[in-house]
Amino acid sequence: MGLPHERVLRPRFYAAVALSLPVLVLAMGPMVAPGAFHRLDARSLAWAQLVLTTPVFFWSGAFFIRRWWKSLRELDTNMFTLTVTGTGAAYFYSVAAVLFGERFPPAFHTEHGVPLYFEATAFITTVVLLGQILEQRAHARTDAAIRALMDLAPKTAHRVDDTGHDTDVPLESVQPGELLRVRPGEHVPVDGTLTDGVSELDESMLTGEPIPVAKRPGDRVSAGTLNTTGTFVLRAERVGRETLLAQIVRLVEQAQDSEPPIARLADRVSSWFVPGVAAIAVTTFVAWFLLGPEPSFLHALLNAVAVLIIACPCALGLATPVSIVTAIGRGAQAGVLVKDAAALERLAHADTLLIDKTGTLTEGRPRVVALAPEPGFSESDLLTLAAAAESPSEHPLGRAIVAAARNHSLALPPVSDFSAEPGVGVRARVGRREVVVCRAPDSHRPDVLPGVTVVCVMVDGKLAGTLALSDAIKPTTAPALAELRRLGLRVVMVTGDRTAAARVVSEQLKLDGFHADATPATKQELVHVHRARGERVIFAGDGLNDAPALAAADVGIAMGTGTDVAMHSAGLVLVKGDLTALVRAVHLSRATLRNIKQNLFWAFAYNLAGLPLAAGALYPLLGWRLHPMFASVAMSLSSITVVSNALRLRRVRL
Repeated sequence: MGLPHERVLRPRFYAAVALSLPVLVLAMGPMVAPGAFHRLDARSLAWAQLVLTTPVFFWSGAFFIRRWWKSLRELDTNMFTLTVTGTGAAYFYSVAAVLFGERFPPAFHTEHGVPLYFEATAFITTVVLLGQILEQRAHARTDAAIRALMDLAPKTAHRVDDTGHDTDVPLESVQPGELLRVRPGEHVPVDGTLTDGVSELDESMLTGEPIPVAKRPGDRVSAGTLNTTGTFVLRAERVGRETLLAQIVRLVEQAQDSEPPIARLADRVSSWFVPGVAAIAVTTFVAWFLLGPEPSFLHALLNAVAVLIIACPCALGLATPVSIVTAIGRGAQAGVLVKDAAALERLAHADTLLIDKTGTLTEGRPRVVALAPEPGFSESDLLTLAAAAESPSEHPLGRAIVAAARNHSLALPPVSDFSAEPGVGVRARVGRREVVVCRAPDSHRPDVLPGVTVVCVMVDGKLAGTLALSDAIKPTTAPALAELRRLGLRVVMVTGDRTAAARVVSEQLKLDGFHADATPATKQELVHVHRARGERVIFAGDGLNDAPALAAADVGIAMGTGTDVAMHSAGLVLVKGDLTALVRAVHLSRATLRNIKQNLFWAFAYNLAGLPLAAGALYPLLGWRLHPMFASVAMSLSSITVVSNALRLRRVRL
């Protein structure tokens, strides 16, 4: 029985906050500022607290009560068992004190009357509700990722009839074997084979590589890829749920569904703490009922309730969410956006980093890295002519050449008669010269590293020189990876690029290994393979093709400069797309986990120390038992300690 969507929990949280604050004022006010409350008698204050706390416990905390009842039925204790047992004991004891307080033994009375614990009930319910809302927001990323993936498929397709005319039809009506036309700037609607026309497709959703791929008749095309230039006709082969895009959607769904729940520390502690407290409370009741002074039943009941109250997990309810909220704020200052709070816990234990190449290790866009002019041309002449010819083009290589000219402050002459041939290059008249920029044939390719794209520049039919373009490694990548290895992480690159290009990057960065030619399904399968070996896996990437792997990994980390789908599928986002932020994220996760463990210790230290006193262990020797007011003080001290410790995360060095 899971909790509902945060949209359902949020109104209950707002109501809990609005009602809990007055309860806190009414409970503490007479002790902190008695002069301000002298006109209100204790009974009026008690009834006001009862009225305000009841909807918090029964309405705002309704889902917790249901989870508590389920845990008792199935004998599967967890944090909700502990929380509702404690808040319930505090609530019903306080109700009894309001209704029958005059019958309580004199030892349970103070100058303010019989102690009430409505504020503990309201406050704990509110804080735990906040923690659950944060968790539900993390789960909502699954739906957002899938919606973003589905949006890549167009809603309609252009069906080509026997006469060659186009008819717009709904995508779901397309059948295998039909001919469809795809125009420039449109996404391919189905998987198929190109039958007429040439174009260049942006397949980065599949490969992660930024350079469009030339397509000619006979080449296969995939749904969701982007047609950058030219118009072509394809024959539909796989449609609907059979397309590669639909398979990627299913991979993301399966990864999210199969992801094991976090073994929360609070739940693990609750598994033995709850039965232990219950056993102590029952033993206390029986001992006082059989051996205690008259009225033995009332003494037995009050002491048993005192045990439950002092064990009430007020600090436990704060231990994890306060640390997480503080860590989220600290992470945001350091360029780490925490979307899934549980990812912080998993990141602290991770030992293997699978990392995408393009846009993660590299810049993610081509850049001119070398110029080789022929005799009679300078580097400036070559770059000026090439950039001028490419200036009207929208091709990524063309934009990279124009950007290089601007970086060198070169003035571009006017251009006329521009034309582009998909998969070949561009032709334009620059001044009085005819300039052609095209992919270099093998005879003109210099000896360059794999992964470098070479284009040649022809001026009036003669070779003017060549330009080499490459996706350069980010300057921060190498030092960040070195620090991650120092922290104990094994780094393996997973890329859709060719083996030769992947090997060059792997050797340059001294990686622990690499996998090339990886599809989205392959990347996800590699995550499963490494996890099956017992490794705790981080996957870092920025592309749509990384989404299934990001969802399947123990921790998915997306670059803030990447696609929306990647960021929806990840638990953490590095805002600037810089791997040094990943180093800071690892430090933050480990500091947060230490902080939560410290909080859990303090959350129980006061309570465990007071349990035997609340049970009356000293009564046979000294005739003394723990006053209920001290139980309240113990809860307050543990909460203050936990909050103060959590706030130290704001100053942690990353």
